Amino acid sequence: MDFLMSGLAACGACLFTNPLEVVKTRMQLQGELQAPGTYQRHYRNVFHAFITIGKVDGLAALQKGLAPALLYQFLMNGIRLGTYGLAEAGGYLHTAEGTLSQPRSAAAGALAGVMGAYLGSPIYMVKTHLQAQAASEIAVGHQYKHQGMFQALSEIGQKHGLVGLWRGALGGLPRVIIGSSTQLCTFSSTKDFITQWEIFPPQSWKVALVAAMVSGIAVVLAMTPFDVVSTRLYNQPTDARGKGLMYRGMLDALLQTARTEGIFGMYKGIGASYFRVTSDQVTFRPSKGDSQLHSPSIFSGLNHYKGQSPSLPGVSLLNFPF
Repeated sequence: MDFLMSGLAACGACLFTNPLEVVKTRMQLQGELQAPGTYQRHYRNVFHAFITIGKVDGLAALQKGLAPALLYQFLMNGIRLGTYGLAEAGGYLHTAEGTLSQPRSAAAGALAGVMGAYLGSPIYMVKTHLQAQAASEIAVGHQYKHQGMFQALSEIGQKHGLVGLWRGALGGLPRVIIGSSTQLCTFSSTKDFITQWEIFPPQSWKVALVAAMVSGIAVVLAMTPFDVVSTRLYNQPTDARGKGLMYRGMLDALLQTARTEGIFGMYKGIGASYFRVTSDQVTFRPSKGDSQLHSPSIFSGLNHYKGQSPSLPGVSLLNFPF
């Protein structure tokens, strides 16, 4: 039940935030390895990108890659919660005195998240391919010609095997690790600050909303360079053996991007990323419980949070929109 509820909650948020993911992906691929001012900017900002995609590709294009996005969120968050629940049931998250250890819980949440992200990497790669596909007049990055998720997975698997399906997986892990650890620290500390200084009543929904907004700033500042690189590693063209033709790996992609596009190139799509991360943090949680944005009672594996404010582990485990 924990697996199902966590996955469904993540999918619910994904329905609303997937258009932002489409915009983010295209902005991150725009002007790839081209010096500023030497290419046509089809997408000037988040709002212009929404309008452009809607006009040229049609409104339905704003939900491109929805099927793999939903499946990825369901599997990743289900695996995370299931793995975390096993660690909790085994007593690995508690001290000798029986109290919950926040460092152990944070480490378990991060490890579970990385495991889910790695196992779901082929789906995330196909999602990136589908979201990048566009009409020729606004196309950016390499254009795959997939007809859908299953066709794409089948084609990649037949051509390049398991290695091809997990291409770029390791390059995507820093995005997950850095994003989740930054969120873990900033969301919890911001909530504590607001509560301590009585800026809002402790049970007000405004507490979690403001914490999500502040946390979102820190997350995208820390995570976006790795997110840009991850998108490009997944989307780069490959040779007959499935080897990337543009980047040898994460470090090479980071260096090439920084050298050619500068610091601003490392932060392409940061606006869309901020709106997506913040929206996910708010909509991912069922609307009951602390701040009306978190309902631990729904997740039986986290029953020790019932009637309490969600602490560090709850944030790292349930609120993971990466």
